Amino acid sequence: MAVPKPLITRSEQVMSGAVVFAGTRVPVQTLLDYLEEGDTLDHFLEDFPTVSREHAVAVLELAKESVLAHANST
Repeated sequence: MAVPKPLITRSEQVMSGAVVFAGTRVPVQTLLDYLEEGDTLDHFLEDFPTVSREHAVAVLELAKESVLAHANST
């Protein structure tokens, strides 16, 4: 399955402007909440089948790149 470009979108007409996986109504925050609570990526994907594994991993990679880009070196 191809990963959509862009990976994420935001629109006031979709989920009240929450950042969602592009092409879905699934908020990215939901994936982060699952992981924060100790759930697995597989559990998230089972509960939200409109998100592919490749799409979820690509969004996590985007988040990782953002965090690393904003890290201060000491």
